Amino acid sequence: MDRMIAYCGLICADCPAYTATQAEGREALEQVAARWREEFNEPRITADAVICDGCLDGGRLSGYCSMCEVRACGVERGVINCAHCDDYPVNGNGCKKLADWFEQVSDSRVVLDEIRQSL
Repeated sequence: MDRMIAYCGLICADCPAYTATQAEGREALEQVAARWREEFNEPRITADAVICDGCLDGGRLSGYCSMCEVRACGVERGVINCAHCDDYPVNGNGCKKLADWFEQVSDSRVVLDEIRQSL
């Protein structure tokens, strides 16, 4: 699989913050920040806060990703992404952090389940 999959199952290339950062366009970052200020009702989101190189590279992280508990756990455990973790949530058992994330972003589970099935 050549696409960058974050620990939580987000596909980095589908993230507006990641694509705006990689395009190196300040205007694109400003647009993402404006959209997210409204979407998340968070007036403090700035263009600098959405700069992101993807959570796997150890580069710049957007505001939320820099404090994400799922990411921190994946880094600590040294897994490629959470699909590779022994505590992957199955049938209500396993990682509560990731299970809670899946309740918010169910598409992430689809991505990680697909990876897990191929292991």
